[in-house]
Amino acid sequence: MNNKLNSTYKIKSHSLEIKDVDSKSRKVAMYLAHFGNIDSDQDMIVKGAFSKSLQERGVESTSNRKIAFLRHHDWKMQIGKFVELKEDENGLYAVGELGSSTLGSDALCDYQDGIIREHSIGFKYIADKLKWIEDETKEAGGYWLVSEVALWEGSAVTFGANEMTPVLEVGKSEEKSKIITTITKEMDTIIKALGNGSRTDDSLYSLEMRHKFLVAQLSEIASLNVEALDVKKIIEPTPEEKSFDWSKVVTNIK
Repeated sequence: MNNKLNSTYKIKSHSLEIKDVDSKSRKVAMYLAHFGNIDSDQDMIVKGAFSKSLQERGVESTSNRKIAFLRHHDWKMQIGKFVELKEDENGLYAVGELGSSTLGSDALCDYQDGIIREHSIGFKYIADKLKWIEDETKEAGGYWLVSEVALWEGSAVTFGANEMTPVLEVGKSEEKSKIITTITKEMDTIIKALGNGSRTDDSLYSLEMRHKFLVAQLSEIASLNVEALDVKKIIEPTPEEKSFDWSKVVTNIK
């Protein structure tokens, strides 16, 4: 248990469904956490784990330190505010209202374009609310039952909370194929998002830099001895990419 409690700030990622995005009201509905499943930290969060935090710092609380709606867990990047936070049978349900600032507007574009697909929570474990449950049917021999946490914020995460596994650590050609497929799908999403004329210069620049990073990953894969994979064909741009006017993007970010 000591390893879990060696930091006052923990991040837990959830690739859960975004329920709805309303561009007119600038509201997005989502789940920030799920109940009843064992995650990669060997944690099972149960209903009620967020109830105290919601009471003390939730939407309807009188606290001036309410649970924040952030980007990338960066407290300098508050993209809006939560207008609804509640526990239901599935998990921690949230509705966030995006602000009219540049950060909020960029986040709205990213939701609409499918760039934001996941969310994370920033929280603290409570020592006496963790219990190890032995279960030989589980790979780790059991799991941690989490009955309460101190929830501080929920974050929108671009391209997932965790960076992709470094390609040089991939051994099997099947895994290389999956990574290449994942990268190319993400590149296609970026290409489409770059055509969104309502984006700010900073947002366009971030997308272009991410695209460059993904191209570099593909180059690393191509330098490996990848059997049964036509990497050149995979890297070849799609008709949409060929017709995309990159000069407009460069002009916008200068």
